[in-house]
Amino acid sequence: MHSDLATPLMSSAADSEATIDAFVSSIHPSFDYIIVTTAFSACLFTLFVILFALSTKESRRRLAFRLNVLAICIALVTGILSGVSNGKVIVDPFNPLSTSVFLAVIVFIIFPPLLYDSILLTRLFALYPLSSTPPFTLLKIFAFPFCIKCGRVIVITLGVRSYVGTGLTTEALIQDQSSFWFRSPYLTAEWTMQIADNLYSVSLFLYNLYIRTSPIKRTRGIAERIRQIFYISVANFVFPLMFNIAQIILVTTDRSPTAGAVVLLINNYVTVMGVLCATLWFSGSERVRTHNEPFSDHMLNSPKPNFGRGRVVREEWELNCINEEGSVTRDTTGLDIGMDPRQLTTPEKESEYILV
Repeated sequence: MHSDLATPLMSSAADSEATIDAFVSSIHPSFDYIIVTTAFSACLFTLFVILFALSTKESRRRLAFRLNVLAICIALVTGILSGVSNGKVIVDPFNPLSTSVFLAVIVFIIFPPLLYDSILLTRLFALYPLSSTPPFTLLKIFAFPFCIKCGRVIVITLGVRSYVGTGLTTEALIQDQSSFWFRSPYLTAEWTMQIADNLYSVSLFLYNLYIRTSPIKRTRGIAERIRQIFYISVANFVFPLMFNIAQIILVTTDRSPTAGAVVLLINNYVTVMGVLCATLWFSGSERVRTHNEPFSDHMLNSPKPNFGRGRVVREEWELNCINEEGSVTRDTTGLDIGMDPRQLTTPEKESEYILV
């Protein structure tokens, strides 16, 4: 008789354990997403505060600074939406999130890398200003990145439309994640084009940086800053490249989208933080120069600043050194190139080409 009573109890305990295991398995991906977004959003918010603390009135007027602020806001909104949607799965699993919020999370995760990559592309405008570069030259330089970005927009839009077409409810969309993720041609095409997009922008920028600054590399300070800019530019390409390759491998080999989604989230944050750290490096250097400029004569090699002889050399992140080798003027690219002294630019004109 005791054995007859023990059997239902053991069966009930086994059912309860199976139910708990199933619940833990169902919320595990959401828990991973929350950890990733919370950790990186906290880091990004801290860097955001530091960016404003180190910025100056001049730097806050520049295009790249505003784009950085926009990118940070988008990344923080992504973290908030992801936290809300995944938190609801954990604390209230029987009331699914609304379909509109779920789709908003997907859009904020997939589309923003286009903006982040465009921030890196703005450095080319420092080398080829719109006001002084022939239209045909601009067409040759920017035709490829423009076309590939349009292609990325089309591929992402088709991918989201294909995914949304599989179900009209949140439950249906969640269930179809695995089937949409595995060997998705849209995701694979997007990440492949992203690699090509970033490779073109970085390669062209570094090549022009080398060509335009090679005559002035004899100056020690300038050469050191050129090397720093080179390392920053390469790092801003290499780390997203590694994550893009990992995403392509996961989408072609792993049927579960959990690991790929985590890598995708990390890649988005790493891209924003890479651009932001470069801007912070520039802002810190400029702030130090601004405070020391009235008190340190040796930094300008003259009793007072002279925009004709001692000139500021900058790339997108910063080449903020003084050319000690004679009377040269600032080229519209923002780099030191010897020119006719009659073509001197004013400080107001110079600020148009400083994009960080």
